[in-house]
Amino acid sequence: MKSFLSAAIAAAICVTAMAQPATAVREPVPGAMETVSVSGNGHASVTPDRFTFTVGVQTVADTVEQAVNENNRKTAATIAALKRAGAAEKDIRTSNFSIYPQQDYGQNKLPRILGYQVSNTITVRRDNIGEAGKLLQSAVNAGVNQSSGLQFEVSDPARGRDQAIHAAYDEARSKAQLLAQAAGRTLGRALSISEGGQAQPVPYPRVMAMRAETGVSEVPVAAGTQDVSYSVSVIFELR
Repeated sequence: MKSFLSAAIAAAICVTAMAQPATAVREPVPGAMETVSVSGNGHASVTPDRFTFTVGVQTVADTVEQAVNENNRKTAATIAALKRAGAAEKDIRTSNFSIYPQQDYGQNKLPRILGYQVSNTITVRRDNIGEAGKLLQSAVNAGVNQSSGLQFEVSDPARGRDQAIHAAYDEARSKAQLLAQAAGRTLGRALSISEGGQAQPVPYPRVMAMRAETGVSEVPVAAGTQDVSYSVSVIFELR
């Protein structure tokens, strides 16, 4: 009987030991450094100092020669007007020259060519924001009848960077400080810092059409500001 009781007690102890949780809390490894990893985002507002706009000349005539010649005349007049208004040779670029037949698609008939449409676009890029309205006005007065919008840019991508990165680090440290206090610890030195890069909103041009008339008033423009954003990831020591 005594032997049986001893065996039963030993079996109970064994079962109790096996029933302990497998994920028991472990003490920190002596000498191992404990850390907290956080990320932060910083922003800075910068004022654009460059503008870009694209205007177009579209002409339609009975023949290719007539349409091209008319388009060339208006395009040349537009470029000359832009230069008189202050644009330099390097600020002006032409592109997207195209010729399309204007066709009549009659039922059960082969397409009949009615005329030809010729298009040419002129892109202006200049550093003086204050000249944007005057240059747009000169282009419209010279005969352009299309526009693909006006965009403002920051010529130096580093502008606002230092301020935004400082703000991103301050936010990361503030998060880490809060987490350390919540755990009853104190925050130590930054052990590792990595930059997440810059994130900038992509400008979406507003497509619009303009009618060429003499005496068009100067186009009002407002550059506003752009938001520059940077992110950082930081590993801090916990004490």
